[in-house]
Amino acid sequence: MRAGRCLVFGFALLVNLAAHAQPPEPEGYRMDDYRAPTPATVAGAVVLDTVTAHQLWKRGEAVWIDVLAAPRRPANLPQSAVWMPLPHRDIPGSLWLPDVGRGALNPELEGYFRDHLATATKLRKDAAVVFYCLADCWMSWNAAKRAASWGYTQIYWYRDGTDGWDAARFPMQNAEPAE
Repeated sequence: MRAGRCLVFGFALLVNLAAHAQPPEPEGYRMDDYRAPTPATVAGAVVLDTVTAHQLWKRGEAVWIDVLAAPRRPANLPQSAVWMPLPHRDIPGSLWLPDVGRGALNPELEGYFRDHLATATKLRKDAAVVFYCLADCWMSWNAAKRAASWGYTQIYWYRDGTDGWDAARFPMQNAEPAE
């Protein structure tokens, strides 16, 4: 009886560990299924936990970029129906660049990302930049990796994003996408 319980407990532990396993870093960008477990690291960037992210934010020593996708009107919603998405909330002082964390960027979206990143960093590739979206969101991972590939040298990835920030009860703000 005791051996059976140990076996069941051991199996449950393995299932739990597998469910929370962090995938390895892929060589390229994540192209789909952006809300899934993310790697623990991203090449070319430093990963921040919530406490460290908050300390960096309080010091005002970095540009903060939220890359969460903008809400889209559901395709099956009748044209006559009123669609009012919930306000987007992010970390105060952030620049919201929706969709720039997708795996493949069309030339227009890539230009939008490059231009806003250059402006936000005052054309300094050594400026500290923090990318985030939500917890288990590959978009911020992609954005951090892409910025590093463009030669930015002080990249931070806040892996827990607004989920971690809000859970810690740090301030949030309503945000509008950068134009």
